[in-house]
Amino acid sequence: MKIAIVYSSKTGNTEELAQLIFHLFLKKNVMVSLFRIEQFRVRDLSQFEAVVIGTYTWGNGEIPQEMMELYRAFETQDVKKVLTGVIGTGDSGYPKFCGAVDEFKDMLYVNTNLSATLKIEVSLQMKDIDRCSRFVTIFLDQLSRKQGIG
Repeated sequence: MKIAIVYSSKTGNTEELAQLIFHLFLKKNVMVSLFRIEQFRVRDLSQFEAVVIGTYTWGNGEIPQEMMELYRAFETQDVKKVLTGVIGTGDSGYPKFCGAVDEFKDMLYVNTNLSATLKIEVSLQMKDIDRCSRFVTIFLDQLSRKQGIG
C-alpha cells in the first residue's frame, strides 16, 4: 500500500490533524508519506493507491488557493481507482463549516473512490482522537477490500 497525506495549514490546526492521522497510519504498520502541499508533485498523484487530503477552509467556505492545483489534478488525471479521504479543520461559527472539505468531498466522490471525510472544530481535542482513529480504520478497511486483502 502506498498512501500519501497531502495537506495545507494556515494556523497549524490542519497540520496537527494531518500529523495525527499520519501517526495513526504508522501505528497500523502502513507505509504512508506526509507532504505539505508545497512538497507534493501533483504529476505523481496516480503513483499512490490512496491519498488523504487535509485542508483548512478559507474565506466564505472556499478551498485555499494553494490547494487548487491538487483539486484540478484530481479532476483531470486518471485517478478513478485511487482511494481518497478528506480531513479538515474549521470554525462552526461560519455559515460553511469546513466548506473546503465539502468541496473536495463532492469532487472526489465523482472522480475517485472516496472513502471517508473528517471535520474537526477549530483544533484537535481529546474527544477527536477516537474520531481520527475511526477515520484511519475505515480508510484502511476500504483499501484492503479494494486490494482484495480483507
